[in-house]
Amino acid sequence: MSTGAWIAPRLHGEFGAVTLTAPGGYDAYARVCHPATDEEGAPASWAEVAGRTGRTVHAVMQWHRLVGSADSLNLTGSLWPGMPPERGRLAPSALQSLCDVLAGHTVDECHCFFALWEGWGWIHGGGVRFTLVRDGAGLPSPPAPIPPAFSPEELAGPRLRLPGRDYLMFSGPLSAVVQIGHTDDALGFEPQSPNLFWPADHAWCVASEIDFDSTLVAGTDGLIRAILKAPGLEAWRVEPDDSLAHDADMINA
Repeated sequence: MSTGAWIAPRLHGEFGAVTLTAPGGYDAYARVCHPATDEEGAPASWAEVAGRTGRTVHAVMQWHRLVGSADSLNLTGSLWPGMPPERGRLAPSALQSLCDVLAGHTVDECHCFFALWEGWGWIHGGGVRFTLVRDGAGLPSPPAPIPPAFSPEELAGPRLRLPGRDYLMFSGPLSAVVQIGHTDDALGFEPQSPNLFWPADHAWCVASEIDFDSTLVAGTDGLIRAILKAPGLEAWRVEPDDSLAHDADMINA
């Protein structure tokens, strides 16, 4: 049986529901908003953005509503001059802040499981990478194929299969969470937060759905209270049936 087989039976609710992404049955849940960036490339919280656009921050706010766009996928007419938060990826600094809290809420932070959506293009490689390097004859170097991010053994390893999503599975200490990603010739190492991760005792579960610009955490009430207070995180308490669908933000409609 898959290590993550316990998750699927605990996913339920209407489209967009918290427990359709994070497993149900936990005492409490938090939503961690992925940071945006301002026009100078500095991190910006959703509260900062709302302050500049005249919108209201609340637990199920939606980014496109905060920036005055009618479409969650096409931000034409956005009132925010910077970049929107990333979908499916919690920024490394915020991820580290979250893990600093999570570590104190499991009996064994050295035994965790990480599920990475298998659809990220960089996982399997393919295609070619063009460079301006010239060979000894003064001609442009031939394009180099982009290698897979993982070894054949890792790619052939265990999978977690959930409704609509399949994931590669890895295990290790909680500290390894920031070591998952791939290397880009131009940008160097590009970390990718796991799309799901949890400790062996299932004390909590973290979910970064690929289409969401926020991360959900399921756990004890004490954990959620600690996350809400943690520096470096913009977090809100949410309920299991709360919706994060694109049309859920009725306050900023």
